[in-house]
Amino acid sequence: MKSPARRPRLAVIVANGITGDSRVQKTAVAAARDGWDVTLIGRSDTKRVQRSRLGPIEVIRVPVAKEYLRSVKARKAHPLRGAMTQFRIHDQGAMSRYRASYQAWVRQTSAETTWSGMPRRTSLKAVLRARRAVYRLRVRAFKWEQRRTPKDPDPVRDWRLDWPQLVDLDLAFGPLIEEIKPDVIHANDATTIVTAARSAARLRASGHRCVWLYDAHEYIRGVEWPNPRQAYALPAAEAEYIGRADAVVTVSPQLAELLRDDHKLSGLPLVVGNSPVREVIGSGTVPSSVRDACDLGPDVPLMVYSGWLGPERGLDAVIDGLPELPGVHLALVCSRMTPLLERLLATAETLGVRDRIHLVPYVPQHQVADYLSSADVGLTPFKRVPNCEVSLPTKVSEYLQAGLPLVTSDVRVIKAYVEEKGLGEVFTWDDPTTFAAAASRALKRRDELAEHITEDVLKELSWEHQSAGLLQLYRTLSKKKPPVPATQVPWTVQETPGAVRAFASNGEPGLPAWTALGSTPIKLGIGPANYAGQGAAFAQAVSQTNPDVSVEVVMNQRTDSFGYPADVYVDAARLGDLDVQLQQVKRIVGRYSHLIVDAFMPVFGRLNGDTIAGDLAALRKARIKVALLSHGSDIRNPARHLERHEYSLFRDAPDGIAEKLQRKAEVNRRIADECGLPLFVTTPDLLEDLPTAQWAPLVVDVTSWAAERPVMERKRPIVLHAPSKRWTKGTDRIMPVLTELHDKGVIDFRLAEGIPWAEMQALVKESDLVLDQFTTGSYGTFAVEAMAAGKPVIGYISDTVKAATNDELPIVGATPDTLREVLGSLIDDREGTAAIGRFSVEFARDYHDGRRTAQVLNGFLK
Repeated sequence: MKSPARRPRLAVIVANGITGDSRVQKTAVAAARDGWDVTLIGRSDTKRVQRSRLGPIEVIRVPVAKEYLRSVKARKAHPLRGAMTQFRIHDQGAMSRYRASYQAWVRQTSAETTWSGMPRRTSLKAVLRARRAVYRLRVRAFKWEQRRTPKDPDPVRDWRLDWPQLVDLDLAFGPLIEEIKPDVIHANDATTIVTAARSAARLRASGHRCVWLYDAHEYIRGVEWPNPRQAYALPAAEAEYIGRADAVVTVSPQLAELLRDDHKLSGLPLVVGNSPVREVIGSGTVPSSVRDACDLGPDVPLMVYSGWLGPERGLDAVIDGLPELPGVHLALVCSRMTPLLERLLATAETLGVRDRIHLVPYVPQHQVADYLSSADVGLTPFKRVPNCEVSLPTKVSEYLQAGLPLVTSDVRVIKAYVEEKGLGEVFTWDDPTTFAAAASRALKRRDELAEHITEDVLKELSWEHQSAGLLQLYRTLSKKKPPVPATQVPWTVQETPGAVRAFASNGEPGLPAWTALGSTPIKLGIGPANYAGQGAAFAQAVSQTNPDVSVEVVMNQRTDSFGYPADVYVDAARLGDLDVQLQQVKRIVGRYSHLIVDAFMPVFGRLNGDTIAGDLAALRKARIKVALLSHGSDIRNPARHLERHEYSLFRDAPDGIAEKLQRKAEVNRRIADECGLPLFVTTPDLLEDLPTAQWAPLVVDVTSWAAERPVMERKRPIVLHAPSKRWTKGTDRIMPVLTELHDKGVIDFRLAEGIPWAEMQALVKESDLVLDQFTTGSYGTFAVEAMAAGKPVIGYISDTVKAATNDELPIVGATPDTLREVLGSLIDDREGTAAIGRFSVEFARDYHDGRRTAQVLNGFLK
């Protein structure tokens, strides 16, 4: 049988964080739908590589160091003088370290003068005086040199020195691109042109055919750069490398002509305009509208501005003209408060129009047109700066796809397009009076102008139409054709963490394994903790047993959290941002009929406080049926646990942890007692802290953990212990025994810490015995997974847990004091130990494959 052809590889690179860059995301999705194997590479805002998925697209965010930038900054305009005035103190950070070192030495030496006798005391004082004089001289010399070093020096006319960030970006992105070995590199913006050119050349030199194209999103010679060196460097880098590109792409015919003429290109760059995906417009998937977000009725005149708020965008003329438009409201779709926005709002307050300005949040790029469609007109009040004069921005296409006529300033390209098609009104840039007059005319003629938004206009301004030429260009340049299109990839695909969904029933990674929220009688939300992926596991369990339920799983995602499956990921660092909070309100209210809240976390961000208690009133008013789900430390009371358990984990907790968790447990217990809501716990020991709750057992994919290798056949059995945190498992209490038995050759002990999930599964399947915890009196997800693999598990189990499992739990009980004897008996009775492993599989299947959990939740889901 002939093996299927390899899909050609495309690397789409951009120097930003990818999120919010709709052109880059749509480019990647369009190529994936055409059958390309796409990797999307952007910049990480952390110090580690971040991997995620955009459907079939691998998304990699790479940290960019500043080593080359530092080396350039260390170079002196006057090297000989600098070597004297700043010897080994190159910058303010080095000066701070020098100060600290000197002060530490002074404190020690001055103290020794009182401890020492004569004549050492006299000599120490002399050394102190001499060192102090040297210190003062070096500090004065450093400050003198700093005053003579300009903060914004003039360009040195070498882009590598003027803007070394381009080199640092190449050092970060280049090795990854060359490891991927793409057939095509798509470089977005001038910031990536160096990297694309160098990586393609290096790949060709290694024997791999690679082509690259440069996508100029803006006319960089016309951008008002804040730094004079950047203003020289980026155009210079573009000029050096654009002629080496295999093709050039840009966003408008006017910019294409400028690029051709400026750089003497042999042909006109391909124009791929910024436009929305038309296929998804009107799909009904948008939970809210911009008018709803403003809380305005349908008859209130509403103008909207969507997108980046920069000084060149001309919003000051709009604000200044608003007093001349009585009763007209303005919606600003923006992501965050900025100094410019604060100034605009302060001006509005002074003019008495602040109450008619509404800040509303962003929505995903595929929802923008539907979101905006409830407004009356769209605004493009750009100032006449060169970069704004030469392109038709994305927002024009978005407004028109939303059915909104335009009110635009007289920037060249937009003015010509609007007047040619009769799509709106034009005003003189930076003139509030003419803006108000144009807006008034557009509002009065709104229906007439909207009729000019014809099918031809909408087709031309669709991403499907614009991207067709780009996809053909990939094929032409690379001389490769994808074997099979993948049109099943939706344009609306959302980015998710890179972990494979462990609960997928069909074995295909990245596919939801539960019934997505839709037109079922019960619409269930689960989140926002999703600890150990249990929210996703519960969603699958309920979906598989109850066809009347559809589910949406939400997870507050931290930079250090694992990528467990979910439908919606919320940036935990932005839970205090109003736009994030409003997004959660709109997503929940009116969409959910039921909601399982785990870990007592708030579901509307921190809009109403740090716990779910503040959100309950709004949820009741929305007639959403709510239950609370506890996982462990959110309700486990440290003081009572210490009383009940000799080996309590809180005896070894780091300083302050027990006190912090005590406060949390007491707050959450009050919420549970006062709310009158159904309560569930995922481990049976928590029934001691929440006696009115029901146990909804942890859910694991029992089948995926099945192991074929029999246990206890090795002479020296492998014993595995895998603590997430040592103090929570009692690791340090059991290590002496395990180390001794390992050194004597009785067991092959393996300690697994910081191991990725996929590797951990392999370690569990390879082992003979698994040691769980010796501190809580219960068992968690790891113990269930080990039992599902047929491994006898050893741990400390309380009487409460034994009773909750009807004494069927096959975990072998042990404490740190009895572990030696327990291990000895298991090794001596190998057949009996292997039988425990077989019983463990049956227990995991009976209690933890999801059926029992779904049955427990059925009462709530009526």
